[in-house]
Amino acid sequence: MSTRKSLLAAAGLALALAASAAMAETPGLGKPISEADLALWDISVPPDGKGLPPGSGTAVQGAAIYAQKCEVCHGKDGYGGKNAELANAPGKNERTMATYVPTATTIFDFTRRAMPWPQPKSLSNEEVYALTAFILARNKIIGENDVINAETLPKVQMPNRDGFVSRYPDKH
Repeated sequence: MSTRKSLLAAAGLALALAASAAMAETPGLGKPISEADLALWDISVPPDGKGLPPGSGTAVQGAAIYAQKCEVCHGKDGYGGKNAELANAPGKNERTMATYVPTATTIFDFTRRAMPWPQPKSLSNEEVYALTAFILARNKIIGENDVINAETLPKVQMPNRDGFVSRYPDKH
């Protein structure tokens, strides 16, 4: 091999080594996530209720929380404000979220993750159970004094449990 070819090969090898060393360097952003950090975000609740947290609530308890934290967006008693209706006003019979979803755990899961706007995940487990009970009772799915908790919530029979067609059937 000629000297020139040897020099080109050596230069190519040096560049490759330098490039791989540069690629190995990171910008130093972030930090590795711990199992404890991950557990704070691993809060999904499937239809069977597996993973529901401790706590409980009733519609009566939920009414006070609703008035304080939800009414501004969802209207008095859930009858609609600037955002979605959570219950039908007397004499009205339209589909609401509670009469659409097939499982009551969906209401708990969504409320826990996304409400209240703009402070998602700020409700305690007891508040989420009570608000779920409030929404279910407003839609006449449970009684005002029924206790909702990890044991009772998955057993709630939703009106659309047999009529719901999932856009993602392999996910349920």
